[in-house]
Amino acid sequence: MGRRSFFFKNYVMHLLLIVCAFAVAGGVFYYQMSNYALASKQAELRTTVQSLAEQTKLMQGTDSDIIREIYMLSIGRVAKEDAITVCVTDEEGVIQMVADPSGSVIEYSPQYMMPAAVTRQVRATGSYAEVGQLGVLTDRSSYTVGTGVSDDSGSISAMVFVYTQDAAAAGVVRHSTQTLVLILMVTLVVALIISFILSQHMTRPLKVIAAAAKEFAAGNFEVRVPEDNRCYEIDELAVSFNNMARDLDQLEELTRGFISNVSHEFKTPMTTIGGFVEGMIDGTIPADQRDKYLHIIAEETRRLSRMVNRMLDAAKIQSGELILNPAPLDFSEMTTQILLSFEQKIEAKKLEVDCEVGERLIVMGDVDHLYRAVYNLVDNAVKFINEGGRLCLRAHPEGAFCAFSISNTGAGISAEDLPHVFDRFYKADRSRSMDKTGAGLGLYIVKNIINLHGGEISVRSDGGETEFEFTLPLAPPQLPNTKQ
Repeated sequence: MGRRSFFFKNYVMHLLLIVCAFAVAGGVFYYQMSNYALASKQAELRTTVQSLAEQTKLMQGTDSDIIREIYMLSIGRVAKEDAITVCVTDEEGVIQMVADPSGSVIEYSPQYMMPAAVTRQVRATGSYAEVGQLGVLTDRSSYTVGTGVSDDSGSISAMVFVYTQDAAAAGVVRHSTQTLVLILMVTLVVALIISFILSQHMTRPLKVIAAAAKEFAAGNFEVRVPEDNRCYEIDELAVSFNNMARDLDQLEELTRGFISNVSHEFKTPMTTIGGFVEGMIDGTIPADQRDKYLHIIAEETRRLSRMVNRMLDAAKIQSGELILNPAPLDFSEMTTQILLSFEQKIEAKKLEVDCEVGERLIVMGDVDHLYRAVYNLVDNAVKFINEGGRLCLRAHPEGAFCAFSISNTGAGISAEDLPHVFDRFYKADRSRSMDKTGAGLGLYIVKNIINLHGGEISVRSDGGETEFEFTLPLAPPQLPNTKQ
């Protein structure tokens, strides 16, 4: 079966619920009306049959033909006035006389009997009431009420039955049912129209979201959906959808920036390398200066290598494929070596360095990845520090962790950029940043490396000073002390 729209399914569900509810309501109404008509008619017939039973008892107490004649006239009149059939039997249920709705009274010879089940019920309970076919004088279904006539000793001496088809009562039930059906049909049509409108109103926000999703698929990340739909679930979906749209828009912007930055960062060293190599080949660069330019080419090559490694690390982190080989290592010695590698840049900027690193801080970690993380933080601090500024490095034990922090003076990071410095491809204020060629991957990689080691990293920037701080788990004492 083909797929159906949510609107179609919702509308059909409402349709089925409404039809089922109306069917149940109609059935209950018909049942109650039928019972009411039956109870009313049986109550009326009981009054009549009791009156006739009293007359029958008086008639049985005399042998007068005149009284018998009066009795027959009386039951004939009652039968005609009430449009009923009166049947009088003896104590065994043998029919003695019958008065029909025309007022005629017929005396029967002993050849017709009431059904045995009927007479048994009268003898057992003293009365009978049913709707159905007696199967004696008529095969049509009737309202029937009967009662026993007791003699002075209390024994059943005769039985009186009255029954009627009562077209009027049936007509009332039928008319009421028809009226109800008409009302239900009109109400059903109105309910279906209202259900149609409500279903459209309910599914309209979903259609808007679906249309927005198609816009996203086409590359338009600026479209948004209304968040006030007067429905908590749909509003929550709309808010989540808009948040996703904003994230996609930001990611798209960051990706474009990343591609632009990577292209620029690749282009600059490649242009430099290509230009110097061509200069050596065509003789533009003298032979005595080739060593100088070869050193520049080597530096640019290392720069390209670092960029490629960063992108590879970011891809591995994103896919969860970055593998660590943790082992005990001397974090103090590694940090000192990294700081010494920046000696020339520190002297060139005339920086004041404050280094407080505890001796032999043995941590559990992957030496290559941790070296890259600390190197990146020191490189950023030296790159963005002001001329003659102050650089502080501290590392000391805190419980089961090694706490490391690095701070530098300078312009700092704005409050709006601070929450995003660890985001992938993010660069703070590209128009004013001193790092014109970075791809926005360094701090993203640092954060993930620290997190994968079971540590936490944070950043603060205020009063012209920026500080990065992270923790790493210390190696258990029973393990070897260091890995060089």
